[in-house]
Amino acid sequence: MPPYSLSKLSALALILTLVACGGGGGSAPANTGTTGTTTTGTTGSGGTTGTTTATAPVINSFSANPASINVGSSTQLSWTVTGATSLTLNGTTLTGNSLAVNPATTTTYTLTASNSACSTACNTGATVTVTVNSAGTGNTAGNAVYGDLRKADLGAGANLNGSLPFPANNAWNTDISAAPVDPASDALISSIGLGTGLHPDFGAGLYDGSPIGIPYVVVASSQPKVSVQFTDYGDESEPGPYPIPANAPIEGQKANGSSFDGDRHVLVIDRDANRLYEVGNAYPQTGGSWKVSGGAIFDLTSNIVRPGGKPGWTSADAAGLPIFPGLVRYEEAASGVIRHAFRFTVSRTRRAYVPPATHYASSNTSNTLPPMGMRVRLKASYQIPANFSNESKAILQAMKTYGMLVADNGSNWYISGAPDARWNNDKLLSELGSVKGSSFEVIRMDGLVTP
Repeated sequence: MPPYSLSKLSALALILTLVACGGGGGSAPANTGTTGTTTTGTTGSGGTTGTTTATAPVINSFSANPASINVGSSTQLSWTVTGATSLTLNGTTLTGNSLAVNPATTTTYTLTASNSACSTACNTGATVTVTVNSAGTGNTAGNAVYGDLRKADLGAGANLNGSLPFPANNAWNTDISAAPVDPASDALISSIGLGTGLHPDFGAGLYDGSPIGIPYVVVASSQPKVSVQFTDYGDESEPGPYPIPANAPIEGQKANGSSFDGDRHVLVIDRDANRLYEVGNAYPQTGGSWKVSGGAIFDLTSNIVRPGGKPGWTSADAAGLPIFPGLVRYEEAASGVIRHAFRFTVSRTRRAYVPPATHYASSNTSNTLPPMGMRVRLKASYQIPANFSNESKAILQAMKTYGMLVADNGSNWYISGAPDARWNNDKLLSELGSVKGSSFEVIRMDGLVTP
């Protein structure tokens, strides 16, 4: 049936109360069907001519799916009812067994079932309350919230509490386990290394004096924005200011404060504005400003991930991709479920890119080399060992479901992640390192760009 234009719904709280014939409500059916009224007719001489018993209707179920939505989203009300001749929802007549609604605020819906042969005293009612989030564009799946980072904690390496950048149907979050294999898969995987194992480019503690991985920081909208000076890619960067704290963690930063080089990425998430700011080769300046090679701003609520960008532009990543969505993070791995693709590097790439990438970083035109943005998947035939740690199991399962995207030139099969003191480095290295390149295949590359 067509959507019903009642007042809008909401999410996160589902209260189901069934009330029958004036009795108490509960999780049981609102009515057992034993309640009714008796109508007695008489003849003119006062004799009884017949008795009719009408049974009250029964609401077997009444629910909202999802029970929590954001403003602008809709939810589906569903019900099963027996013994009713009419149904109303908040006083409006209904037909069928489901209804789509999109409330603007948290709303309680009351379903009333009636039987025309029964008096109104035995009408049956049930209610469902749906909570509407006051702002944002995220949608939920399990404990995940897509495209809405407002649940995230603040600070360096903060917990996102189930939040994920971009909508659920974004390339980073799309299930590609059934996607077709590229015809050139064997040659492409061979160029990366059939016998080379995965390497976690993240972990606990320090390596050569620096935290292992790419750090990030979550800030609120109150974080002051500061000017950024671009040294290399200003013509492919969104102009500042950027909300980069003076003490933002920098990739490769030495724990003892000594000088360092490397990519020096800085990743900042403004959780309130749902924006991601990424810069590379970043150096803090006196007065709070930063000098960087280039920068990019990403809209975490939209599939137009970089509103200010253009095809062919780079970002803080060689592929023009955002870095943060592709990081392996401990909180997700420890939960047992990771719902997005990863970022990884290869030593040789092609002068080409495939969406969602927007940039290449090579002069080599060989068709046997991977373009930026190429996605690989752990083969379905690979059996994840039962004795692996829960973290490694979650990481490998995500590689089967969401895969990994070529994001930069670097060491072969190096997987990017965020540093965290809770990682077990020995298990990561041994367990992931046992998974060789031969266990992967390339997803068919649609929309390949060869400048």
